[in-house]
Amino acid sequence: MKSLTIPNTLGMVVALLAAGCASIVSHSNWPITFNSNPSGAEIVITDRNGNQIHRGTTPTTLTLKSSSGFFSPARYDVEVKLAGYNVANASVSAEINGWYFGNLFFGGLIGMLVVDPATGAMWRLPQQYTVNLVKASSAAPNQHALHIVSISDLPAELRAKLIPLK
Repeated sequence: MKSLTIPNTLGMVVALLAAGCASIVSHSNWPITFNSNPSGAEIVITDRNGNQIHRGTTPTTLTLKSSSGFFSPARYDVEVKLAGYNVANASVSAEINGWYFGNLFFGGLIGMLVVDPATGAMWRLPQQYTVNLVKASSAAPNQHALHIVSISDLPAELRAKLIPLK
């Protein structure tokens, strides 16, 4: 049976302190399930640079990076379309990973300032993201709608009723 010696123990402590806590117990790529209500909608996901990451139908599960650079959380734009519904636009952003604060106990400053920010493990993405679609409505004939017109296009009888804003 081999016993731990001081050099071996010191080596393990140095190795532990040289790693980031979130990098050890977590990861930097996260699976996200994108849903829509109702389901079966076309979904397009792009990164913050406008590059298309995925095009498909909801529900869909993707594994996405949680970081877009050193100390920079990832953000993804989501567009969802379904016939009879308004197009929905949303965005999903990474948030700080709770394991990142484990560097206060394991990993130290190197883990907190270098390792976890460089690997992206300091950030995490949600497991699920749902977009609720709103039914498209067609204006009824007697329904009021907002129309913007030039004052010169108004008849004289309507211009006489205008009140100036101060």
